[in-house]
Amino acid sequence: MAFSHHIDENRCKGCGLCVTVCPKNVLEISEQVSPKGYFPVFQARPEDCIFCALCCVMCPDVAITITEETEEKTR
Repeated sequence: MAFSHHIDENRCKGCGLCVTVCPKNVLEISEQVSPKGYFPVFQARPEDCIFCALCCVMCPDVAITITEETEEKTR
């Protein structure tokens, strides 16, 4: 199974709650300002992500999602 981690920069306000709960220290607050004037979170070390979803649960703005990627089999 493969998973995909996505952060919606339009929803993220850069509160940092997800950064503090990440057990693998994957997330960091960006130095780039979002279109809404916030400093959103980004995956600084995506290869270390274990897809535990603690960041998704902690995010008050529902800006982080982890989805399972499905392989389409062609015949």
